[in-house]
Amino acid sequence: MADLGRQAPPALMPLLRMLGDLKRIRSAGHMGSIAARLFAAAWAGVAAGVPVADVARRTVADALAATQLGDLDAAALQTAGIPSEEVRRIRAEAVAVAAAPIDAGLQQWLLEARPAPSAGLPPAFVARLAAQPRAGATCPGRGRLVLEPPEDHAEHCAIVAISGVILAPVWGARVETVFLAALAHHLHNALLPDAGFAGEVLLGEWLQPAMARATTLALDDLSPSPRAAVEEACRILPDATTPEGRAFHAADTLDRVLQVEHHLRAAGTSMDFVLQEMELVHAGPVKPFQDAVLVRMGLAA
Repeated sequence: MADLGRQAPPALMPLLRMLGDLKRIRSAGHMGSIAARLFAAAWAGVAAGVPVADVARRTVADALAATQLGDLDAAALQTAGIPSEEVRRIRAEAVAVAAAPIDAGLQQWLLEARPAPSAGLPPAFVARLAAQPRAGATCPGRGRLVLEPPEDHAEHCAIVAISGVILAPVWGARVETVFLAALAHHLHNALLPDAGFAGEVLLGEWLQPAMARATTLALDDLSPSPRAAVEEACRILPDATTPEGRAFHAADTLDRVLQVEHHLRAAGTSMDFVLQEMELVHAGPVKPFQDAVLVRMGLAA
């Protein structure tokens, strides 16, 4: 099993980090982060009976575009006067740039994604998951390490689902199964606040029955056909013995650790890195003046 873990592709790490940043991008006129909204739109499609493969393709393509454009979505660009054909070109270029390091076949599949039709409202559990913070790092006998602001369960599940699709070719996994299982893997937290590892240990033998009951209550929000599809997809969750289980657990583990890494990187960032590597004050006609001001004020050498 450990040998199979060595198939994980380090070349995808920059992209996985950028996808994680979608939890932290918000804009005026929208509720929640990009990741939370992708989660809601995906569940609206699943609940409406849209084929899961189509939902996955559209969701991942939109996420890839957002790694480059942030919240500059098609509606905003068109309202700003950019012709619709140019908007499509810009967004397709953004997807292509972000998708460069992924599997060639998957890349082509994603580039063929089409705008999704309106699918109505998402299931009720979506709003509850978006309002349910993640626990942070917990360990029995130790205080909780809460990194502010905490991500929510909608954001986590969205990025695991998107990352799972991107990682699926590594293990030859079916993208629709990985995607749907990842979307659903925290349904129990629509009812149960996240107590983390420490709380799970204390629940002991009651942990699994409580999670199962809470998941069932969330699934009651779905009609029979999508509910059955979710239940079938979630069969991969208990272990990493299948290609789909491996892709899911790789995505889930990486997202949990990268969430903490984000905070550590931010806390350890130097002014030199921000000014030199990130070009916070970037090239332009007034840059010499700006640089001189920063030097004079002691913020740059």
